[in-house]
Formats: sequence, C-alpha cells, structure tokens
Amino acid sequence: MKLWKPEELPKLPTLKLAVVGHVEWVTFMAVEQLPKPGRIGHASRFLEEPAGGGAVVAVQLAKLLKQEIHFFTALGKDDFGYKSQHRLEELGLKTSVAWRATPTRRAISLVDACGERAITVIGERLQPTAQDSLPWDDLNKFDGVFVTATDSKGMNLCRAADFLATTPRVGLKTIQRANVEIDALIGSGLDPDEQIPNGSINPIPRIRISTEGDSGGRIWPSERYQAFEAKSEVIDAYGCGDSFAAGVTAGLSAGWRTDQAISLGSYCGAKCVTHFGPYK
Repeated sequence: MKLWKPEELPKLPTLKLAVVGHVEWVTFMAVEQLPKPGRIGHASRFLEEPAGGGAVVAVQLAKLLKQEIHFFTALGKDDFGYKSQHRLEELGLKTSVAWRATPTRRAISLVDACGERAITVIGERLQPTAQDSLPWDDLNKFDGVFVTATDSKGMNLCRAADFLATTPRVGLKTIQRANVEIDALIGSGLDPDEQIPNGSINPIPRIRISTEGDSGGRIWPSERYQAFEAKSEVIDAYGCGDSFAAGVTAGLSAGWRTDQAISLGSYCGAKCVTHFGPYK
C-alpha cells in the first residue's frame, strides 16, 4: 500500500474523541547502551512524565486535532497520581479519573544511543471499569474512542461511540467477553504479548493493523504498508506505536480511507522517534 504524503492528506475536521486507558508515571533516561550484568551506567538525559499507552494516544490526538480530548483513566491516590492528572490536563486532556487506593503504576524507560528502549514497569496496571462512576453515558455523543485498558463491560460502553478502536493490550479475554464489533484493532506485530490468534475474536474486527516499527506493518490478512522515514536523527522509540494508533484513529474517525489514516499514523510514529520522551 502506498502512503500519502502529509501535505496530500485531507484536513482533519473537528472531532469529538475520547481515550479510555491507563497511565504510568515514567522515568525516562538516555544511556550509552542498555544495561549489561555487572555494569554501572550513566544517564545523559533524564525526564519524568505521565505516559503509558492511554496517555500517549490521548495527548497525540490532542496535538493532531488542536482540541481537548476526553481521557477516562484510573490513578492511585498518591503524589504520582495527582501529578499525572495535573500534567495531562496541561497537555490538553479533559480527565475523568477513577481514584484507587492502589499506588499509581510507575515505569522506567532506558533508551540507548540508537534510540531503542527497554521498559520496566513497577506495580499493578490501573484501569477504569464499567463500575466506576465516570461519564460513560457521554460516549454515545463521540465520533470515536480508543481503548487501551478497561474491563469487558467497559468495552461494551465504549461501543456507544460511532467508531471504536482498541489494542491487544486490553487483553484477549476482555475483548472476547465484550463480544462487540471493533472497527480497528491496532497492535504491535513484534511484541509477543500483542499477538492475536486468527479466529480468536468474534465478531471479526473490521480492520486489523499489525505494526513492525521502521519496517512498516501489515493490514490483515496480507496487505503491507511502509513506514515513513524519520526526518531527523532517531532519538527515542518510546510511544511510536501509540502515536501511530492515534493518527489512524483520528483518520478513521473522520471517515478517511484506510490508506489515508495509516499514512497519518505512520507520519505521527516517524515524528515521535525524533525527540526524547513521549511528548514534544
């Protein structure tokens, strides 16, 4: 499949979009090389941000559309949770938070001189569920929603939006139990935790996209697309796949053709790798 250049794509209209998902307070460190046993490394750059798939998709959508994105999430009643909410609202999100007694999940992301990263998460992934007192009923007024974390009943509530996209990270059992039609299933073709066996989801997602980093990816069952090349030095691959998912979700929610939406997603992913941390 041939990609469209960014300047060839239609203009995104005003859209009402939401993301339902998780947050991690992430410590980003740039190192010469990823750790080896017995070695002491030194970080040349250091940054802390609320990130994780849900946050990154939502912030990327806010930047693309230049408007507020509604973010449904769950956070611990701790300093990291309160800082995460404040920072995400600074980045253009309207947050609806289910507060938990469990601590906010943390993570450490080390990125080497080639831009490749290794991530270690600390603690339980917190996710909003259908039982949480959140404005779920509002989703029937939305043009699209992207889901990175919720329960099966939460998926059912998200289906009220005109367009529903999700990732295998939600969990195969959760998707199966929800038994709803997914408009776009977008996940990594390289991450073993995001592999979905053929025929395991019913109804079959209308579009299934499997990403393969700078090699592009695949639209199931057989069509391939190429990735945009980064316009400058590759700095940090963190959030590249989530930025891709945000671009695809925006395009498909706007009624674009699949090749146009994937082109926008590929462009967002290529831009993401050119800066340190998840946001620029």
